[in-house]
Amino acid sequence: MTDVVIAAYRRSPFHLAQKGGLAKVRPDEMAAQVVRALVAETGIDPATIEDLVMGCAFPEGEQGLNLAKLVAFVAGLPESVAGATVNRFCGSSMQAVHQAAGAIRMGAGDAFLCCGVESMTRVPMMGFNPMPHPGLAQDYPQAYVSMGETAENVAKLHQVPRAEQEAFAVRSHQKAATAQREGRLEAEIVPIEAGGKRVAQDGCIRPDTTAETLAGLRPAFRAEGTVTAGTSSPLTDGAVALLVCSADYAKAHGLTPLARVKAVAVAGCGPEVMGMGPVGASAKALARAGITARDLDVVELNEAFASQALACMRELGLDEAKVNLDGGAIALGHPLGATGARITGKAAQILQRQGGRYALATQCIGGGQGIATVLEAV
Repeated sequence: MTDVVIAAYRRSPFHLAQKGGLAKVRPDEMAAQVVRALVAETGIDPATIEDLVMGCAFPEGEQGLNLAKLVAFVAGLPESVAGATVNRFCGSSMQAVHQAAGAIRMGAGDAFLCCGVESMTRVPMMGFNPMPHPGLAQDYPQAYVSMGETAENVAKLHQVPRAEQEAFAVRSHQKAATAQREGRLEAEIVPIEAGGKRVAQDGCIRPDTTAETLAGLRPAFRAEGTVTAGTSSPLTDGAVALLVCSADYAKAHGLTPLARVKAVAVAGCGPEVMGMGPVGASAKALARAGITARDLDVVELNEAFASQALACMRELGLDEAKVNLDGGAIALGHPLGATGARITGKAAQILQRQGGRYALATQCIGGGQGIATVLEAV
């Protein structure tokens, strides 16, 4: 069967919503700049692209309508390139990768742009006019539970104390700051032109984060809780693009793949503990790949909250020394619809860099889901 590979990975800098360097940039424009740069850097003929699949968690306003096709127009791609916008909340752009991989395996195209974007500045969480189903909200309110509440539920259920959460957050910032300082993030970042200024570096990383400073923060979601802003991923603006294609396409176009897609999976879980979604999804994906967690050389686990990241690592038997080597979402940021593509591309990039064989990218999803991708070295 046709091998599916990740041939290129690029992203915008990630910046804090409302007050960061990308707050005044439209999400469609931000995504288009990343797509345009990826296509130019790979040197491929954009007319050979089958589809641009765009993940977005809240596709409204400036990131509404069929955002994918609009981004293709703004990026200057030919009219022959189709566009589809997908929404699996935080897993949206990893879902884009899964859809492209399935299409390639069944002969429905050779090259896809798998993208994600979220401006949490310009489109709020829950959108502009949330309208829950009255019956569901009454009979099954956890379907609409806030993400912070789920983090507290996981911390309590899996006995993840506040000090452990804070130590994890400190490590995330330290790893990201080191990666930034050593230039390990530069190659993946596309500088964004924003109002006459050039935004070229991530803006969420706090190198001076310490356990002492985090210990002084108030609980963010429950008065007697353990989860704070410092142990949660920040509201973030950002965009990501991957080139997902057949191995034959990569060879014909002189591209060196980062990794091949070995297996994928999604799984549901209780929405009130949505942070545990990676456990079921990863177990499925690992089984489909014919490997176990012990075989993994690289793991990218989205840090929606420290409590759920730690609980998932424990449940899956993951070695933290292999997890989020260049920092995770607590430090880098979590632009909802863009994160799945970032951690998939990052896992592929680090797998190539480290010289390992298998990588796992996985994340939890609001509403009670998980999604996972197993990658194999080429």
